[in-house]
Parts: sequence; C-alpha cells; structure tokens
Amino acid sequence: MGRIGVQVLRRYLFGGQISTHKCLQQNHKRSTALNRSSARSLCTWKTPRPYSRSARRNLETKSTPDEWQSEAGHTPDVVPFRKQLKDEAKKRKAEAGGKILKADNQTLEGWELTVGIEIHAQLNTARKLFSAAASTINDVPNTHVALFDVAIPGSLPVFQKETIVPALRAALALNCEIQNTSQFDRKHYFHWDQPSGYQITQYYKPFAKAGHIRLYAHDGIAKEDGDYIDIGIKQIQIEQDTAKTMSEPGDIHLLDFNRVGLPLIEIITLPEIHHPSTAAALVRKIQIMLNAVDACVLGMQSGGLRADVNVSVRRRDAEDGEHEYAGVKGLGQRTEIKNLSSFKAVEDAIIAERDRQIQVLESGGVIEGETRGWTIGSTETRRLRGKEGEVDYRYMPDPDLAPVVIGNDLVDYLKTTLGLLPDQEIDVLRDEFGLTLKDAMSLISLNDGGRYEYFRKVVDEFLSLNGSGDAKRAGRLCGNWVLHEMGGLTSDQADEENPLRMTPEGYCLIQPIDLAHLIWYLDTNRITGKSAKRVLVELFQFGLNASPRQFKRVDPSDGVTRFVTGDPERSERIGLIRRTVGNGQMTPGDGLIRRTVGEQGRLEKAGPINNKPLVERFIDAANLWFSPLSEREYEKLARSILDLKVVEQILAGKEGKINFLVGQMMRKDSEGRVDAQKAAVVLRKIIEEYRK
Repeated sequence: MGRIGVQVLRRYLFGGQISTHKCLQQNHKRSTALNRSSARSLCTWKTPRPYSRSARRNLETKSTPDEWQSEAGHTPDVVPFRKQLKDEAKKRKAEAGGKILKADNQTLEGWELTVGIEIHAQLNTARKLFSAAASTINDVPNTHVALFDVAIPGSLPVFQKETIVPALRAALALNCEIQNTSQFDRKHYFHWDQPSGYQITQYYKPFAKAGHIRLYAHDGIAKEDGDYIDIGIKQIQIEQDTAKTMSEPGDIHLLDFNRVGLPLIEIITLPEIHHPSTAAALVRKIQIMLNAVDACVLGMQSGGLRADVNVSVRRRDAEDGEHEYAGVKGLGQRTEIKNLSSFKAVEDAIIAERDRQIQVLESGGVIEGETRGWTIGSTETRRLRGKEGEVDYRYMPDPDLAPVVIGNDLVDYLKTTLGLLPDQEIDVLRDEFGLTLKDAMSLISLNDGGRYEYFRKVVDEFLSLNGSGDAKRAGRLCGNWVLHEMGGLTSDQADEENPLRMTPEGYCLIQPIDLAHLIWYLDTNRITGKSAKRVLVELFQFGLNASPRQFKRVDPSDGVTRFVTGDPERSERIGLIRRTVGNGQMTPGDGLIRRTVGEQGRLEKAGPINNKPLVERFIDAANLWFSPLSEREYEKLARSILDLKVVEQILAGKEGKINFLVGQMMRKDSEGRVDAQKAAVVLRKIIEEYRK
C-alpha cells in the first residue's frame, strides 16, 4: 500500500473527503468536466454504525460521475466523517436515555458496593531489594541484573537494609504502627516474569500494620461520604517486583530483568470504601503523600505505582453476605481487577465491575471469585483467570533471610524528620500565603511537588525585593503567576508533558529570581500587565534555547535516580552541554542553568549578568518600561472614542455607561498605558462640557 499524502489525509480526517482510487472519488485527468470543488462535494456517505460492515460497504466506490448522482447546478452538502461519528454517538446516547454522569453514578438504589485496594509502589532506593544491582527501569534492558535476580543456582538473597528507610517513611505518613520485628515469606507461583518460581514478600509478619488515611471533600471523595472519611490500612509489606514483559506480534514476549527484584511496598486497605470516586481519590492522595515523604518518586504516569481493586456488592435489604475480609463481615463474593495504571481507570473499572456483578445477581447468577482485567476506554471488565486460594500460594517463611529488626531510635528519628505532609502544606498555603484551596491543591500536586518548591523560592525572592514582609499578598501575587501565567506557556521546542522542565526540587527553565523580579516590576507599576506577560514568554523561550534538556537517570556512583542535564540519547554522559547564549555561556556542572559573567568568566547561578537582572535586560531591549500618559494624551484618546449616544445616556443618569467608554480607551491603547481611574476622571470632565 502506497504512502498517503499529508493533504489527502488531512482532507479525510477533517472533511470526510477521500480522493484515492476506489474510495468514493476516482482520479481523473485534468480534462474532466468536473471541477475540484464539485468533486469534493460528492464525498458524503451515511455511517449506520462506526466501523461496522454496513459502514464499510458504504465506503465502496461509485466509479463514474453518473454513479455519483450529482445533478447539474446542485452541490450536495459535505458531512465530515468526524461529525457523522459524533451524530451517531449522540443518537445512541439518546436511545439509551442519556449518559449517567459519574457524580450521579456513585450509588445504586438497593445495592451496596464495597471496595478494598492494594497499592504497589516502587521505593526510591539506590539498590534492589535483595541484590546490589542498581534500581532502575529506564536504562538499557537487562543491564542491571545480579545473579540472584534471575535465580542462578547457588545465588542467595542479601537484604539491602537501606531499602527499609523509605518504606518506614511511607508507613509513618499513613499513620501505621511499626513492627519491631518482621520477616520475609515466599509466595509460590509460576510465571515467566518470576525466574525463581516464587515472590519474596511479607505475608505473616509485615513491617507495618493498623494505619489509616483521612480523605477530605477537596480530595475528590463522593458527596455521599460527607466532609471527610477515614479509610483503614490493614498492613504495609515489602516485596519484590517482577520482570517487565514487552509483548510483540506472533505471541512473542520480551523480558527486561532490570525490574525484577526492585523493592516495592504493598499498601493494603480495609474494605471500607463504598463509592468509586472515593477509591480514585484514595489512590491519588496516597501517591501525593508517598512523593511528599520521598518514599516513592515515580507515580502512576511513570509506572512506579499501580493499583489492584477488590470489588463486591450485596443487596441492602437482604441478609449479610457470607464472606469476610480483614475482620469485616457480611461481604459479597469479591473479584479482583489487576494492574490499574491511572486514577480514571480505578474509578471506571470499579463502576463497570459493580454494574456487571449486579446484572449477574439480578439475573439469578452467582459471582465467581476470579481475577479480571481492565482496558482503558472499555465499558466492562474481562476475565483473566480463576482466583487462586491463599493455600495455593503455599506461603512459607524464607529460610535464606533472617528477620528484620527495626529499632525505636530509627523510627523516632524518621518521625522528627518527616516534614510537612500534603494536608499540612495546604493549610500553610491557605493560612500563611493567602491562596485558595484550589490553588493550594494544584501547587502540591503539580510536577511531583516541584511547583510548590518553585513557588516558595519565588515568594522568598519577591519578599527580599519588596521588603514589606506581607507573605499573604506576596503569596497571592506569586501564586497567580506560578500557576496560571506559567501554566499557559508552551512551545514546539518544549516537552509535551512538562514544558517548563520543572524538577521535583523546584527548578525549571525560568529561574525563581527572574520571575520574582518580573512580578516586582509589575507590582511597583514599572511595567504593565501586558508587558509582563510578554517578558514571561521571552524568559521561557530564553530558557528553552539556553538549557539542554533535563532527564532522569541513575547516577552510577551511588545508584540514586536524579535529574541531570544533557543529551537524552547519550545518557551515559552527565553534565551540561557547553553552549554559547548571548553574552553568556553554558558550562558543565550540576544540572543548573549557569551563565558566565564578564571577562573574568565568573559564574553566577541564575543571577544578574553585568549587574543587571535578566528581566531588566529584556525590558530594556524591548523598551517596555511603563510611562504614564500625559493629561493631553488622555484627553486626545478620550475624544477619539467618544460616542454621542452614550454621552446622552450618561447625561440622562446612566452613570454605568462610562465604564463602557473606559473599556474603549483601554482597548485602543495597545501599549497598556491607560489607567482606568484616570481615564474615568478625564471622560467625566469631557462629558460635562456637553451638559453645558
């Protein structure tokens, strides 16, 4: 099949027009009597159902102009293919009685949903759990594999004790009771991603138990749960990850053993969740908390966290179910949905499985205990395999590993150094920096907490320039620019997922001191809002041109995943690529943007160049400093937009109309130099002349 031209593809996607051979429209010689416009107008077909057989039959050709049924002087309306698909979707929705919104789909009359969640999170450690191989999932496949990782006979596990530290931080953040002694067990099962035939986990004696997490309304829980809800955590256990499977056509499966043996924690909640949106909110908040305490820095979007959900339903008016889990009695038969990789998938899969179980029970069927799967975009779960009973895993204590003993002194130290948790940070942002709840939550969640760190740096720089000490006013000013103005920056050169290249440490393409100077100049009326936005774009573009791309990699010196700067295609090289930008030069170093200053080659980290801030140099170059209009200029501008009909209305008592004229003055002023209050005074003075 030949390559489809870009123009042909665009006409097909956006106009429903097909011009290739045997697809509605035949290629003709230039001498044909039909012109291009009339030919394009003949590309209409009916689509009974997207991608159905009848739809494909309607795509068959009518090879001659007569078959196109075009009458002279008449041009049929073109119906783009995408519009046809949307119309068909609307028709099906109307026939089904309309779509049920998720907000209205949290409960079903007569039925109670119960959900328990198991969250698997990759710990932020330098080494694997039982070998000295580096902990990474991004490097070349099968380059960080120890003998024990692939179960070479004679190799033994060696517990890497430093992996317990991030696990303890996670358990403390989730209010768990730390067990002084825990042990590892073998969970036996056979699969190609588990070389040894068993997984090392903590089944009988986990290191943390009896925790809880509180979810608030602003976390996104269902309205039926009220202002807040507490969800119990049964236990947290440390375990191995499996190898990564990459499937290819032809029933071929490639294995990357870099992932096998990576340290995970499994967070097991009690079955105390009764609404799908609350389940999604729980997973989202746990991801934020794990990142905040530096226990797990890779979220769902990066494959570092995934969730399994256990779903059961029972009739509200019937006797309690016969099943029990973790001391919670009266439950229905549960099914498990494995490996959900997004918050939306968690909610959608629970809704789909709940509805499936209800349908089975209402039709007289029985729910089987089984493992099911979920595909993003689907409307129902699919059966994977029958659920194995616990006895089938043949749990047994691992004879090659000694118990893990955790001292109280270590636990106490980690408690005191845990730092602020997300809920506490939100309170600080609202109480001390005057932000709204919505803005505070956005700062906490964006860029793995990096936007929050960046905000604090900008506020500190702004307060040092401003000198007022008013943190609330500074917080509101800086928050608007850090969240909203910077959030709208984009470029073809920028990364799609992280255009600012914001790191979790709070560094990005626009240095905090540069943004602080920009906000300060605006706040002191030295530039206008329009000019400030223009300078912000210039700073963003400067950063894109000056800064080599940052990416994640494992530092070979200690195995810790860090953000480094350089060429992502040559990840073995750490440091900056040397480049010349303006009168500064990029230099090798630690991943920060640095510029050489003056003839001495002195380095200043993102600071002033030639004793003048970068923002000020941009403003000078574009001549954007604010100079207010004179009285004469105000009067000339006011008379140029004056509307006599509006003047008569104002003189008749409709004072509010003067705001319309003020808006006309500001719209005509392309440089943003008009002050609204001053403009209103001048307009009133001129209008009074008409009264006389």
